[in-house]
Amino acid sequence: MTVTHTPARGTGPAPAAPRRLIIRRGLPTAVLLALLVILVVLPVGFVLHSAFTAGSRSGGTGLTLANFGVLFTGAMTGAMLNSALVGLGSTFLALTFGCGLAFLAARTDAPGRRLIYFIGVLPLFLPAFVGALAWSVLGSPASGLINLALAEVGLPPLVDIYSYGGVVFVLGLYYAPYAFMLVHAALSLMNPDLEDAASLHGAGTGAMLRTVSFPLVKPAVLGSAVLIFALTVENFPVAQVIGVPSQLDTLPTLIYRLMNASPARSGEAAAVAVLLTVLLMLAVAVQHRVVSRTRFTTLTGKGVRARRIPLHRWRFPALAAALLYFLLSTVLPVAALAVSALQTSPYLADLDQLGAPGALSVLPMLDVIGSDDFRSVLGNSVIVGVGAAVAGTVLCFALSYTRHRSRSAGRGVLEYVAMLPLAVPAIVLGLGLLRTWLTIPVPVFGTLLVLIIACVAIFLPQGYRGVSSSILQLDWDLEDSAVMLGAPRSRAIATVTVPLLRVGLSSTFLLLLMLAMRELTAVLFLYTTDTRVLSIAIFDAYDNGSLHDAALLSLLYCAVIAVLAAVARRLGAKEAA
Repeated sequence: MTVTHTPARGTGPAPAAPRRLIIRRGLPTAVLLALLVILVVLPVGFVLHSAFTAGSRSGGTGLTLANFGVLFTGAMTGAMLNSALVGLGSTFLALTFGCGLAFLAARTDAPGRRLIYFIGVLPLFLPAFVGALAWSVLGSPASGLINLALAEVGLPPLVDIYSYGGVVFVLGLYYAPYAFMLVHAALSLMNPDLEDAASLHGAGTGAMLRTVSFPLVKPAVLGSAVLIFALTVENFPVAQVIGVPSQLDTLPTLIYRLMNASPARSGEAAAVAVLLTVLLMLAVAVQHRVVSRTRFTTLTGKGVRARRIPLHRWRFPALAAALLYFLLSTVLPVAALAVSALQTSPYLADLDQLGAPGALSVLPMLDVIGSDDFRSVLGNSVIVGVGAAVAGTVLCFALSYTRHRSRSAGRGVLEYVAMLPLAVPAIVLGLGLLRTWLTIPVPVFGTLLVLIIACVAIFLPQGYRGVSSSILQLDWDLEDSAVMLGAPRSRAIATVTVPLLRVGLSSTFLLLLMLAMRELTAVLFLYTTDTRVLSIAIFDAYDNGSLHDAALLSLLYCAVIAVLAAVARRLGAKEAA
């Protein structure tokens, strides 16, 4: 019950509201907005400018619409159709995996629910690019490990990963965790009273799920579907590794091919990038509209506990289905990378060859670990990851604090621009950042700093959301009390607000660190010989036809990601304790 107290007349004015000013009114917004313009707006503007500018092939520099002629070619039509089919197919598969696992972990009495939850989120730590490489080792029609195993029992090769189905399968596997997390949260917070009411009125378990439970999580399902569709349509690495060998072009691979033509068709690539950006913005707008329009209140003020749905004889088959997803998404890919990395021969005719003396050896891996090139690449990756995490966390804190704790004019614009990269594909931002830092007279291109800038720009929405959720949970009175006792606002922020936000800030730091270590698409346009990172080294090895080296580096890459994940879990456990 809410009690409203109205002071009697003559008792004096009401206490003043907590002060929400930061240093100077309007100054933080202007400075932060200038940074966002350089990070996000300027690169997108350069892509637009390039799309409407005559390229070097025509010898002109004036405005033109000729670049958009590529949109009416057969290659463009095929790429658009392939992108749509890949997006729809992989979204359906990801929802099937993710929603199924979420239902088992959150609402059923299936054995090993904690294990199922772990299985649902584990593929987040295996980049889709590495998963695509692993499945190219497993499912190659000529020498894939699965087809070699089938040959051992007298069966013909049945798996061809280099196909439309292969692209959909790999994307569906590694984007299922997005659906899992969103739907699991919705199912866990559902008020059991609604289902109890249906049961009291005679509804069986099936009818209750169909008419009450599943409709209540529809916003989460639809929101995750649109998000996964957008992410899979803009995905470049999986389409490049799995789709291109089968001549399956998507919009991102078409942009990459136009940029790598001789001479580079950058204007036409920019035109395709503009179209892809428009499509992604429409998808993000649809997601926002779906999530914001459809609201169901399923969590009330009293404590709730999700009702367990009995599976009866389906309990262990449900666990087996979860273990099958674990096998396909993690166990088989990591095992395939290990086999390919430890092979001493680049060719594998049958599985019996692996049992021969000297067929497998750790010496090649030890040689790579001890090489100067690997140490340089690993060092660059760590510098870029840590630099992007530090800079991104500081910037996201400044943005979120200005947006939610100040009265600076125009602070709402900061949030809009900070979330803009969510609707701009990474390959488009990569193109724009390339043009930006080649044009601006600042010696950044060719250094690791430009890669750090790229990672901060791409993952700004994730960092901003993480910090904002923590700031909104913190009471203003804690910081204002320090100001009332005479501390300057800056000191109050440093000694009160930041320490109280250590959990959210450290989580954001670790998230940005892992995302920057995984990034490939944008940095692909920005690296040089001296600024190669692990993801680029893997892509270069694959692009040069050395699947063995690519698998070896991918295995080491997974080890680095596993260490980061272990650190994140350990720190999270300490904070929880």
